[in-house]
Amino acid sequence: MGRYSRLREIRRMDPVRDFEQIHRLISQYEFPWDYAQGVSIAFLRDYGVPRISRLLDRTQEFERAGQKRYDDTVLFGFEMAQEGFDSERGRAAARHLNRIHGKYRIPNEDFLYVLATTVVGPKRWIDRFGWRPLCANEAEALALVGHKMAAMMGIEGAPSTYDGFEKLLVDYEREMFAYDPANRRVANATFRVTAAWYPAPLRPLVARLSLALLDEPLLRALGFRPQPRWVQAVAVRTIRARSHFVRLLPARPDRWPALPEPRSYPFGYTLDDLGPHWAHGRPLEPLPDETALERP
Repeated sequence: MGRYSRLREIRRMDPVRDFEQIHRLISQYEFPWDYAQGVSIAFLRDYGVPRISRLLDRTQEFERAGQKRYDDTVLFGFEMAQEGFDSERGRAAARHLNRIHGKYRIPNEDFLYVLATTVVGPKRWIDRFGWRPLCANEAEALALVGHKMAAMMGIEGAPSTYDGFEKLLVDYEREMFAYDPANRRVANATFRVTAAWYPAPLRPLVARLSLALLDEPLLRALGFRPQPRWVQAVAVRTIRARSHFVRLLPARPDRWPALPEPRSYPFGYTLDDLGPHWAHGRPLEPLPDETALERP
């Protein structure tokens, strides 16, 4: 398979009909590492909003079990999408996720923003650092995945286009980004999780390079100062050198998708393992479309 064979295939696909398949091609074959980095940046953007970070800070999930909290977030998205959002596996994951969120009084606009970060974050990262930018069909597929997740989670007003999600994100951040001590605490807890993936001598460098890749509005909201220009240049050039190398490699074979490898579950996991233990004592509610079908 040639390096651009899947891109040609994706351009021939209908994103409205095939958005789930395109999403899997992006996240498991074309850009698995870059997609994961974009999702990680999405987590950090959430912390720039005091109302969101205060809730996360109160739960202490990142302080007590940061790696599990990180893994569970990634795995919920994977479980919902892997066999199709309308599969029993996908719908079961959505019910479980809704059960967890149901404990908290979270405004709809906050749900919309968090969802927008998961659409916009990967595209921005891939366009900046991927071995090629996303094509129009790929961007539309990411937006339709976000729109579908909103429908399953009962989130109202979700856009169905990438431009709509990006505008939502930009407008929300302009109004809601502000520094709060909780922002920094949750961000620090997350940086400790990601730094632990590397040998101890490299962790300070990894932390500095990570901060160097963040934009100034986000850094201000998290309470961090911008890194020196030379650190920013090293970070950008290192990531782009990787992308140039990846561009020279053959395409990932169909038989070898990049699947999550959660550090919290070295021996595998079940859906019931995901999320905090208290969630299993709460009732499972039908999904919004299931509720509509039950009405006379």
